[in-house]
Amino acid sequence: MVQRIIAGLVLVGLLPLSTHIVCAQDMVQNELEKSPTTYYWHNWADHNGVSHMTKCPLHHYTLKTMNKPAAPQWSDVLSKGEVQIISTVQPNHWNGAWHTDPKVQWIIPLKGTWFVQAMDGTRVEMGPGDISLGEDQRTLPDAQGHKGHLGGNVMPGPVTLMVIQLAEAPTVDEACRFK
Repeated sequence: MVQRIIAGLVLVGLLPLSTHIVCAQDMVQNELEKSPTTYYWHNWADHNGVSHMTKCPLHHYTLKTMNKPAAPQWSDVLSKGEVQIISTVQPNHWNGAWHTDPKVQWIIPLKGTWFVQAMDGTRVEMGPGDISLGEDQRTLPDAQGHKGHLGGNVMPGPVTLMVIQLAEAPTVDEACRFK
């Protein structure tokens, strides 16, 4: 809205073009100074062995280049150490049944939509642009024998995921462990 007003004032000659450029530069600089927040879904276990899905923020970003001469970008280092990266394609109508994650792992959908349902009944559907942290290894079977989470494809067709497995021990009672 402000940009439209400024642009209108420039067009009718009430505001010099150089002022418009300075205002735009100030707006860009303000965006660069404000650290972003993004979110991930955390599938975690409580002390009773029940899994939960919690929406968690990532907000400890610093503006720096990853490698000069690349321009600065916002970065939040979540974990350092050994990782295994796996690309998976879940076939049409894939159903993962109740299971635990094999390791603490980030799951990033690249194509299609899949779901994760925790033992507490929370069900989250995720597609490209969403992130999940699977950390339900310390769950215990409930009265129905469910342990960990239920996962599967939401729509017909395959779902492509990028899985980044960490060499970290799973935690208990630590929703949003990467804050």
